[in-house]
Amino acid sequence: MGAVTSSSPEVATRATRGVEPPTASGAPVESDLGWALGVVFRRYAKAAAAALDDVPGGPRGYQVLATACSEGPRRQLDLAAQLGVDRTVMTYLLDDLEKAGLVHRQPDPADRRARLIVPTDQGVETLCDLERRLATAEEEVLGILDESERSSFRTLLRRVAMKANAVDPLHNACALADEAVDPADT
Repeated sequence: MGAVTSSSPEVATRATRGVEPPTASGAPVESDLGWALGVVFRRYAKAAAAALDDVPGGPRGYQVLATACSEGPRRQLDLAAQLGVDRTVMTYLLDDLEKAGLVHRQPDPADRRARLIVPTDQGVETLCDLERRLATAEEEVLGILDESERSSFRTLLRRVAMKANAVDPLHNACALADEAVDPADT
């Protein structure tokens, strides 16, 4: 028989105060790391997807735009490799971002056959708006924590994530943004 959780407001209130609700097995599902990570990830993924809903390519489009803005002009193939996006998919994604006026392709002076991906002014403005929306999504997810707790949570999570990535490297960062992909397959 699978674990049973309670939808009781009393249990939810006790859990938010750090009081563990009792279960028949003696170990509440809320104390399970996998359950907690899954619930937090699902909530963040939904909130982030809503924040990025109007971006061509959704979370992948955001990652391309954010990388182009933060790292400067990059060759299309290098950008695809860095983000783990198939080069054909990257071509279509860049077509959509270019049509939206967020990036443009320009010839690479070092190799006329290659194209550099450059954010437009509108792309930079859009990225700023998207970052504000994602901050709101993060606030929605982490709102129960005060600022000090959020900082500690981010620091500890980053440490755990860096160690986990060193042991089992993520080969396709964009795949995690796709809700239909099992993280074990990335």
